[in-house]
Amino acid sequence: ARRSLASPVVSGVLCPCGSPRAAGTAPAPGTEGGGSGVGSAVPCGRAVCEASEQDRRLRALFQKLDVNRDGALCIHDLAEGLGRLGLHRTELDLLKIVKAGDKDLDGQLDFEEFVHYLQDHEKKLRLVFKSLDKKNDGRIDAQEIVQSLRDLGVKISEQQAEKILKSMDKNGTMTIDWNEWRDYHLLHPVENIPEIILYWKHSTIFDVGENLTVPDEFTVEERQTGMWWRHLVAGGGAGAVSRTCTAPLDRLKVLMQVHASRSNNMCIVGGFTQMIREGGPRSLWRGNGINVLKIAPESAIKFMAYEQIKRLIGTDQEMLRIHERLLAGSLAGAIAQSSIYPMEVLKTRMALRKTGQYSGMLDCAKNILSKEGMAAFYKGYIPNMLGIIPYAGIDLAVYETLKNAWLQRYAVNSADPGVFVLLACGTISSTCGQLASYPLALVRTRMQAQASVEGAPEVTMRGLFKHILKTEGAFGLYRGLAPNFMKVIPAVSISYVVYENLKMTLGVQSR
Repeated sequence: ARRSLASPVVSGVLCPCGSPRAAGTAPAPGTEGGGSGVGSAVPCGRAVCEASEQDRRLRALFQKLDVNRDGALCIHDLAEGLGRLGLHRTELDLLKIVKAGDKDLDGQLDFEEFVHYLQDHEKKLRLVFKSLDKKNDGRIDAQEIVQSLRDLGVKISEQQAEKILKSMDKNGTMTIDWNEWRDYHLLHPVENIPEIILYWKHSTIFDVGENLTVPDEFTVEERQTGMWWRHLVAGGGAGAVSRTCTAPLDRLKVLMQVHASRSNNMCIVGGFTQMIREGGPRSLWRGNGINVLKIAPESAIKFMAYEQIKRLIGTDQEMLRIHERLLAGSLAGAIAQSSIYPMEVLKTRMALRKTGQYSGMLDCAKNILSKEGMAAFYKGYIPNMLGIIPYAGIDLAVYETLKNAWLQRYAVNSADPGVFVLLACGTISSTCGQLASYPLALVRTRMQAQASVEGAPEVTMRGLFKHILKTEGAFGLYRGLAPNFMKVIPAVSISYVVYENLKMTLGVQSR
C-alpha cells in the first residue's frame, strides 16, 4: 500500500469537522483517519469536541516535534521531528514555517505561536480548497485541477493532475476531500497548486526600460491589505535604480537609432567615445532624469486603468485568463502611454541634445512648445501604440510557454522554479517582445527626434519605413539593437536585487 505523506499524528490533531477527536475514539466508518467525504464523518457528535482535548493533542504534536525539549521549535527541531513523522521538508520550507508563525522574532516557535500558525494556515487552506472545488461537492478531482490551472494559463494533462492527486489521496478514491487536503498541507508552508500561480506571476520586477509590459496581478488579499501599493513602490524604485545604472547604454541606443546609417556606421566603443568627447562623462546620463520621473505616473495610471478594464470585462475570476490579461494589459498600456507620451518625447530630445542646447527639462519643453507647437509632443505616437500589441503579446506568450515547459519537465516536488529560472524566463520573454516591436520603436524614436535636426523634413510613419528600407535595407530597422540587448541582463538583475531589498524595507511578504 502507498504510504501517506501526512503523518497519523498530524491527521489526528483535528477531527474531520475541525474539532479534536477524543483519545480512543475511532473515526467514523469509511473515514480512515479523517479522509472522509463531506457529510460522512460525525466523530464530534459524541460529546468529545472540547477545546481542552484539542489543546492536549496539539501539545502532544508539539512535544514530538520539540526534539531538544527546550519548549520551542527551531528549524533543526522541525527538520528532525517532521522527518521522524515521515514528513520531509526542505530547509527553505521550514524557514517559511518559522517565519510565518514567529511573532516575537526570536527565530523559533513557542507553543502559542505554533498553535496560531496551524490555525491561521488552516484558514488559508480552506479558502484555497473552496476555490479549487468548482463543483462545490466537497471534493477535488483531476478535471477540477486541470480546469483551475488552465483558467490561470497553466496547461497540464489529466495524467499530471492525477499525479498531484495521488500525492494527497489517502484512501485511493482519486479525489481529495477537505481532510486529505488539510492533512497533507498542514505543516507545509505553501499551498501546492496556488503556489504555481504565485511563484510564476510575470512580475513588474522585470524592468528593461520599456513600458509596454502587461501589468502585474494582485490577489484579493494583497489588495485588501494594501500590499499592492508597496509592490508598486518597490517596483518603481527598482526600475529607477536599474534605468540609472543602464542609462549610458540606453542613450547610445537612441543615438544609434537616430544618427547611425550606412554612411555613418556607429559602433559601441565609438559611440561612447563620441559622447564623452562631446559632453564629458556626465553626458552619458542625458535623458535619464525624465526616464526615471515618468515611472511613477505611468505605473499608477496603468495599474488603475488595468483594474477598471478588468471590471468592464466582467470576469469573476481573481486572476485573469491569458487572453483577458493581454486585452486588459494592452488597453491599460495604451491609456498610460497616451497620458505620459509628452514625457517620452522629452526623454528622446534630452538624450539627443548637444552641450548647452537646453538648461533642463522645462527649458526643453518650453522650446518645443514655442517652436513646434503642442502637436510635437505626440510625434511618433502611432508607431508607439502599434508596438504595444506585439511587445506585450509576445512577451506574455513566450513567458507562458517557458513556464509551462518548466512545470511539465522539472516541477516534481515543488512549483518553485528558483530565482535564476524566473529571471531567465523574464529576460528571454522581454527580449523576444522587444525584438518583435523594435522596428516600430526605431521609427517612433526617429519621429520624436525630427526637429532636433535643423531643417529636417516632416515625415510620416509609412514614409519613414519606406525610406529606411530603401536606403539601408531591413537591417536599418534594427540600428541600436546591440546596446539595447546589452542592457537587458544587467537591468533585470539590478531591478530584482533592488526590488527584493525594497520589499523587505516596506514590509512586503514574499509571494
